[in-house]
Amino acid sequence: MAMTDPIADMLTRIRNAMKAKHQKLVMPASKLKAEVLQILKAEHFIKDFESKKDNKQGILIVKLEYTGDRVGVISNIKRVSKPGCRVYVGKDEIPKVLNGIGVAVLSTSQGVMTGKKAAELGIGGEVLCTIY
Repeated sequence: MAMTDPIADMLTRIRNAMKAKHQKLVMPASKLKAEVLQILKAEHFIKDFESKKDNKQGILIVKLEYTGDRVGVISNIKRVSKPGCRVYVGKDEIPKVLNGIGVAVLSTSQGVMTGKKAAELGIGGEVLCTIY
């Protein structure tokens, strides 16, 4: 059966792995997932990720980040734009997550980026998810 929302699946896998205190998780690969994971790595929400080829679409291996007392760095990760209800914002409507502590991930005409970078460039786009 085909998956209708692979980004929501990725976020759910990360959320569940954090709750179970796993060190890493494996998921099917895609370019969009890799771009979102690159943002999570740059914003220090995950340690690292790597892409491996297999005989299908490939896999992504994500290494999760925890604090010293084994508490997950990600306290909330939420899908905003869904296949049934897309959420688009203009350059002046980009959401601030937890007054700037969190990160909004946008898919723009110039690629996937954080809401802060999109605001600097003066472009809007589709709000994929929020993380804090």
